Amino acid sequence: MRPGVKLLLESLRPYPAHVFSRTGDVLAYNPAGLRLLPGMDDWPAKQRNIARYVFLHPAARGLFDDWHHQVRSCVNGLRALAGMEPDAPDLTQLVGELLLKSPEFARMWERYDVKGHTYGRKTFHHPEVGDLTLGYQTMQLQGTPGQCMVVYYAESGTPEHDKLALLDLAATESERAARRSPDWQPIQNA
Repeated sequence: MRPGVKLLLESLRPYPAHVFSRTGDVLAYNPAGLRLLPGMDDWPAKQRNIARYVFLHPAARGLFDDWHHQVRSCVNGLRALAGMEPDAPDLTQLVGELLLKSPEFARMWERYDVKGHTYGRKTFHHPEVGDLTLGYQTMQLQGTPGQCMVVYYAESGTPEHDKLALLDLAATESERAARRSPDWQPIQNA
């Protein structure tokens, strides 16, 4: 991860932001970025993947207002990548795992849909801050091997913006508490 990208992630606070690999591995995030996906921080860094999260983490179904739309987007992105690099080891390993562990993924994988979503709005039912509808924008990071940054946002002065500020504050306080632990490791890079 380039230092400039890390700086961008930090400067976007309180807006949640993530950097994903081409297969959806979570490579970096700001504090609210990880906190927006409850339970993701329970997984080891090498397991953190957005497709794995939406299909296999129990918190994901209740988090997304339109879970079916969210999972279709993940499958479509992986299917598009498979069209370009069908034998890529990182892709085949992730798809193989999801085919074995998720019947929903297996059914959707067989459809061969490739339509992607790079911007829009998502509604979350977040266990800490309640319901919030956020805009999002996906940006390709030029000069990287297919990495992208996803940023969620809300207009200042709205309840959603206030909830994002609370989410960011809670993540910061949680990280401070973790730093006091003898086992603390920085979490900003996965």
